[in-house]
Amino acid sequence: MTEQNDGTLVSVENMVKYFPLRGHPFRRQYVKAVDGVSFAIRRGETFGLVGESGCGKSTLGRALAALYPLSAGRVLFAGQDIAALQPRELKSLRQKIQVIFQDPSASLNPRVTIGRALEEPFRIHRAGRTAERQERIAFLLERVGLSDYHLSRYPHELSGGQKQRVGIARALALNPELIVCDEAVSALDVSIQAQVLNLLADLQEEFHLTYLFISHNLNVVHHVSNRVGVMYLGKLVEIGSHRDIYARPRHPYTQALISAIPRAEAGGGGRIILTGDVPSPVNPPAGCRFHTRCPRAAPECGEREPLLLPAGEDHYAACHFPGGEPGA
Repeated sequence: MTEQNDGTLVSVENMVKYFPLRGHPFRRQYVKAVDGVSFAIRRGETFGLVGESGCGKSTLGRALAALYPLSAGRVLFAGQDIAALQPRELKSLRQKIQVIFQDPSASLNPRVTIGRALEEPFRIHRAGRTAERQERIAFLLERVGLSDYHLSRYPHELSGGQKQRVGIARALALNPELIVCDEAVSALDVSIQAQVLNLLADLQEEFHLTYLFISHNLNVVHHVSNRVGVMYLGKLVEIGSHRDIYARPRHPYTQALISAIPRAEAGGGGRIILTGDVPSPVNPPAGCRFHTRCPRAAPECGEREPLLLPAGEDHYAACHFPGGEPGA
C-alpha cells in the first residue's frame, strides 16, 4: 500500500492506543482511547475528524504524528511504516508531519521570544545556516500575517490569534507535507477563527499541504473538509464526503450530531436528543458501542460489533441498520 498507487499519503490500519490506569494492583485496567481505527488521508485533502470530547480524536492525531507509540496496528506515511523506523529515520519523518495544537499559549515557552521559538525547529534538525533560517522565518511571519516586530516579543505580549499564527508559522518551518490541526481554532474568538481558517486554506494551496483537521465544531469541519470521519468512544463510525456526511448521514450517532447544528431556516429539522451518558472508555459496551444510547438499537447491536461497510459512493458506516430516518 503506497501513496503513489492511489493518491493516499497516510494509511491508518487498525490503530489501537490504550493508556494504563494506575491504582489497580490486582487487575490492570486501560483507557481504550483508540480501539481499532482504520482510514486513509489522500494527498492534498483536508480530512476532518469530529466527535464528542473524550472520543479519542486528539489521541488518534498525536499517535498518527508519532507523538504516542501505538498499542497495536500501524500508520503508513507515503508507504513507510512509522513504527518500524529507526530513531534517525523517525526524526527525519517528523519534518514531514507537524502539529498545530489547541492552546496557543501552552504550546509556546513563556520564557522564550517568538524569534527563538521559530528558530527551534531549525536547531533541532540542524537545517540551514543562520542567514537562511532568518530569511525563512521572515518569510513565514509575513505569510501568517505577522512582522519582524514580533520576533523580539514574548508570548504574553501577543493575542491568542497572534500566538496561533506563530504556531502555524513554526509548523511550516521545515516544509511539512501533513499538518495535524488538533482543535486549532477552538480556543479563539469566533471572528479570529474565521481569519485563521482562511489562512490555513490559503497556506494549503500555496504549500500543497495535507491536513488532518480535528474538531468538535461540526460547522467548522463542514467548512474546511473534503472528507469527514466521525468518532464515538474510540471507534470510527462513519466516513464520507463532507456533503454526504451533512446531507445524508447514515449512522444514528452522526444523525444526532448533525441535528444539533443550529440552522437559520425555519423549521430546520428535528433535534435528536440522545439519552444516557457516554460509557466509560475503560469498560466500553459490547457490540456496537453506541447501542446504549441509540434510538433504533436492536438486540443484535449489543451482541455483534458492526463493521465499517460501504453505505454509498466513497461513504462508509459502522451500523447494522444504516440509513434509517432519524429517530426511526
